[in-house]
Amino acid sequence: MHKASNTLTIGGLAKAANVHVETIRYYQRRGLLPEPERPHGGIRRYGSADLGRLTFVKSAKELGFSLDEIDDLLRLDDGTHCWEASQLAEHKRQVVRDKIARLQRIEGVLSELVDRCHAQQGNVSCPLIASLHRGL
Repeated sequence: MHKASNTLTIGGLAKAANVHVETIRYYQRRGLLPEPERPHGGIRRYGSADLGRLTFVKSAKELGFSLDEIDDLLRLDDGTHCWEASQLAEHKRQVVRDKIARLQRIEGVLSELVDRCHAQQGNVSCPLIASLHRGL
């Protein structure tokens, strides 16, 4: 990255990536984003490579990767570690599938309890509350 291409302040970088300035600072502390040197008496400047890396981190977070997993992916970002990256993605995919299955089970139980509540008539014990007291 040439110094001439480093034109964004941290606020400009945050705006370009649609994140908060504190998010950038946090990612820098975690080592996910480099912190440019501050010129003597000047303001740190960021360029397109910084925006690209921040976009990478943000996109990976949107896919559910943790910051530790993103750090691993960034270490594999030289174009020669596709197999290792795919292993991380396969693991994440299985985690997502497990969560979806768990959420579908929860949705089924809640639907059943709501239906039982709606079927109740009169002033009797609520099936939902009673089920929670008994344990699912």
